[in-house]
Amino acid sequence: MRIAMLTTDGREMLRSYQEEEPIFGTAPDALIKSFARQPELELHVISCTQQPVSSRQKLAPTVWFHSLVVPKFGWLRTGYQGCIRAVRKKLSEIQPDLVHGQGTERDCAISAVFSRFPNVVTIHGNMVELARSANAWPGTFLWLGARLENFTLKRTGGVFCNSRHTENLVRSRTQRCWLVPNPVREPFLTQAPNNLPRRKCILLNVGVITPNKRQIEVLDMMQRLRQQGNDFECWFVGRADANDAYATAFLRKIQAAEQAGFARYERHKSASELIECFDQASALVHFPKKESFGLVVAEALARNLKLFGARVGGIVDIAAGVQGAELFEPDDLSGLERSIAKWIRLGSPISTNAAELMRQRYHPHPIARRHLEIYQEVLSSDS
Repeated sequence: MRIAMLTTDGREMLRSYQEEEPIFGTAPDALIKSFARQPELELHVISCTQQPVSSRQKLAPTVWFHSLVVPKFGWLRTGYQGCIRAVRKKLSEIQPDLVHGQGTERDCAISAVFSRFPNVVTIHGNMVELARSANAWPGTFLWLGARLENFTLKRTGGVFCNSRHTENLVRSRTQRCWLVPNPVREPFLTQAPNNLPRRKCILLNVGVITPNKRQIEVLDMMQRLRQQGNDFECWFVGRADANDAYATAFLRKIQAAEQAGFARYERHKSASELIECFDQASALVHFPKKESFGLVVAEALARNLKLFGARVGGIVDIAAGVQGAELFEPDDLSGLERSIAKWIRLGSPISTNAAELMRQRYHPHPIARRHLEIYQEVLSSDS
């Protein structure tokens, strides 16, 4: 079976065109690595960038990577027409059996729909819901993304939904959908987590600095907890866009918190560095307003961390059955604060059964096999 996967290259979003290796999202990256172990599959990964990048054409014996240069005019302002045409041209050379568009946030899903080949789409972020919750203005990125998502879902052969929340949002807008969770990267699952008692209480908050993730609100809460006499540190990890007002405000606030000695900020960490952070920490605090899946939650639980999270989206699925996991309504910051304070006073115990549950639910190999089953289903029905 020959599959073409359309996914974003982080070098485009970060404008780091000098990097020599493609930067895939965590879920597609785990899937690509697992697909490389499927001998019956030939995988072609395709990404668009606005400037040329140098990359290996072959990522594994059965995995090829194609980077396509599309000028700026061919992106969102024209409904990704440049990306659609460049991808279609490359696909005419590859002649895949099926095209898989990873995400409706940018060009991948709509390029899959216009590929002229049987196609499916994975929802990573629910653009319609995000636009609605942000009251997105006409012409903005979220507003346009929501309209392109609706257009795409009506025309694809089926949608992979990473949570029950996403499935409920998508079911009425597409002809078929399948509940298939995002896979956790294999090192988070295969390396034994550090279950020894922590020398100090460290709470982690991991994610891009945005109003939806609410890092400023979490930081303010940490300051109040410190003023109450609680002994802990809170580490924030995630990219901050210097041109974004919310991220800029967070960076100003975190400087004072770092000087006070109860918080610190790291812009980026590799997978191995993030695992090391998890194994030093005792808990993850993840409290977004909206969340389609929440992969960082599964990664943290795979290291047996305590979870303090919002009862939204896929976080509910991930936390089900996890010992000690605590979820709160998105507007219950005071309840979250009280619970964290109580946990610190109890000695900040970590989870004991989370890692095994995450391995059972989110290991990339069975999820990759489920993808192949669905590909066969789509091809059989289309024929």
